[in-house]
Amino acid sequence: MGFSTDAIHEGQIPEPITGAVITPIFQTSTYAQYELGKSTGFEYGRTHNPTRQALEKNIAALEKGKYGIAFASGLAATHALMSLVKAGDHIVISNNVYGGTYRLYELNMKNYGLDFSWVDTTDLKNIEQAIKPNTKMLYVETPTNPMLNITDLRGVTEIARRNNLISVCDNTFMSPYFQNPLTFGIDIVLHSTTKYLNGHSDIIGGILVTSDEKLHERLRYIQNAAGGVPSPFDCWLVLRSTKTLAVRMKQHEANAIELANFLEQSGLAKKVIYPGLKSHPQHGLAKQQMRGFGGMVSADFGDIETAKKVLNNVKIFTLAESLGGVESLICHPASMTHASVPKEERDKMGLTDSLVRFSVGIEDIEDLIADVKQALEK
Repeated sequence: MGFSTDAIHEGQIPEPITGAVITPIFQTSTYAQYELGKSTGFEYGRTHNPTRQALEKNIAALEKGKYGIAFASGLAATHALMSLVKAGDHIVISNNVYGGTYRLYELNMKNYGLDFSWVDTTDLKNIEQAIKPNTKMLYVETPTNPMLNITDLRGVTEIARRNNLISVCDNTFMSPYFQNPLTFGIDIVLHSTTKYLNGHSDIIGGILVTSDEKLHERLRYIQNAAGGVPSPFDCWLVLRSTKTLAVRMKQHEANAIELANFLEQSGLAKKVIYPGLKSHPQHGLAKQQMRGFGGMVSADFGDIETAKKVLNNVKIFTLAESLGGVESLICHPASMTHASVPKEERDKMGLTDSLVRFSVGIEDIEDLIADVKQALEK
């Protein structure tokens, strides 16, 4: 079916007892068994929940995958990926990923005997050169947070297959509406459902999607064994939100394009980073593997004082962490989302103290542009 049709219907059937069109919130920790050894297929809330099951089927369909495995947060899903490797294994990963991913892997998982190489994956040669005999996983984020660097997904898949590696792509910034990494051969797609999939800034969640049965079995086991599952209510809220994902993403993109053009053409920012701009170094690749350019814009204002002026004086944009909500947010990655990344590493990738990240919402674009203008004029 088409994207919007799947978003509204996949994984959701009228509730059989009442005929309720909307999947109910099954707020239960356990289920009655008819007799010893016989159940409805639902036995315990951590292991099975109909609302969570509906969400997993829904997002798996949107990502063109077979299996969805939902978690209590994006980082819980990110952590679950490490169940696919063991002490002594090596992972090649994009150097500019979400700061929480860097913190979890580099500052925590290394203590368990894992080794990570953080490379600029926009150049496939860097990936090839980083691979070792003990490399087991290739993890990319594209576009990256917050530099919006784009990695060739087809190239990543080819490298992973040649070297027998598990390939992972964090697709949070694009959402399934604009990009489907599984269709390029990526093994596992990661989302923070907190972001665009939910889009209303009222839940924390994550999900992994795959079409590989063995990977699914392992990740499903970890979901149950570690127990980091989302609540039925949070699952229900995300199901509510995926129904409008297509219309929301169209407006996010339309507004982001106009804001990026305004910032670039006005000269108010020293550098504007947005995949939809011809000035973006991977603009051509973006057009090849994405169906749109998303709602995230980053701008370097040249010095910290100018950046502060924008951050502290906007009125419609809200100074806050997170992204992907219907309301516009603005943040300072160096001191907020990526504070755990060492300054020398931030500087290498261009993540300067004067960089500002815009999560462009779906308000009237004229008001958003006017808001940035008035902030700078102060």
